[in-house]
Amino acid sequence: MMLMPLATIRVQSVEIFRSTSNLNRSLRFVLSLVIEFGFYCAHEQYDPVSLLEFAVEAERQNFDTVWSSDHFHPWSHTNAHSGFALSWLGIAAERTKRVKLGSVCPTIMRYHPALIAQAFATLDFMYPGRVFLCLATGEAMNEMPLGLPWPPYQERLSRVRESFEIIRTLWMNEFIDYEGKYYRLRKANLYTKPKSKIPVFMVASGKKSGYVAGYYADGVVVSARVFEQVFLTEVLPALEKGARDAGRDPTRIKKIVHSVVSYDEDLERAIAGCKFWNPTLVPDIFDSDVYDPRELERLGNTVTRETVIEKRFLITTEEEAIERIEKWIKLGVNEVEFLSTSPDQRKFIRFMGGKVIPYIKDTYKNA
Repeated sequence: MMLMPLATIRVQSVEIFRSTSNLNRSLRFVLSLVIEFGFYCAHEQYDPVSLLEFAVEAERQNFDTVWSSDHFHPWSHTNAHSGFALSWLGIAAERTKRVKLGSVCPTIMRYHPALIAQAFATLDFMYPGRVFLCLATGEAMNEMPLGLPWPPYQERLSRVRESFEIIRTLWMNEFIDYEGKYYRLRKANLYTKPKSKIPVFMVASGKKSGYVAGYYADGVVVSARVFEQVFLTEVLPALEKGARDAGRDPTRIKKIVHSVVSYDEDLERAIAGCKFWNPTLVPDIFDSDVYDPRELERLGNTVTRETVIEKRFLITTEEEAIERIEKWIKLGVNEVEFLSTSPDQRKFIRFMGGKVIPYIKDTYKNA
């Protein structure tokens, strides 16, 4: 299906933001010359000062990107935190020198996409070429605690589409009028624009979101939790169609897998380390209207040990890590991004950076 324009956009100056690649080339699953590794700083589980330490160490240990969560409420209640991503990212960028940094921001109700455009334009102005943004359809925990409604999925997906249009137009043009179904602009102008092109990714878990990612995004993020079920069969075919309908080359869209991982030489300790994130394994939790972390934690306690073993990336040896990562790479993944819930976070970073990442990069650098 071809997407129809979501809104009337009037701008003072216009640039085209599309690839002109050969559209007759078929989508191929090829090994990228550059395989990147991301470290996910989870504000839900760790305090912002500790996360800064992890980000600095991740850069030192060969990680390429630092991702930040962006939630109002966390996924669990016990020992939880709830740092604010948009203030933390600027500090993290100042503390690091090389890694690219960004956040998964659901522009649904609490954020007008123009504010996200402004925040990330400022970051890129100060740290050009080191900033990325990822859009998603969000969770109830971000909206309902603020007295906001929790829209159905189709509305949230439409809001993401409008967000792509608004954010990119604000970054590239001046004095914009925008008439969307959900968002509007009145002669809006970002006086401080980004210095470089900021990549905008999108989280996808099926055909509908895969199509929108293909139509708009520079990269698609798929959770390892559902990767085996949806990546090849649903997301990639839809992404290819969306890209071609938009006049884009789908092979240029980055493929990223988001993996909740726990590392320890003792398997039982690695399994126990996953407990904080068990609520995300509850069926249909991402579309539910549960937003109280105490209730989320209660639901998470019903998740079985077998489900954790099946759905999580549990690592006890270097070989286990390499085998899983190589499987993803051979399916066309360009970046593996880790949300580590390991018993010892610094130990995980050193393990990956000292052993696994150098091996993978050396093996695939001439692929």
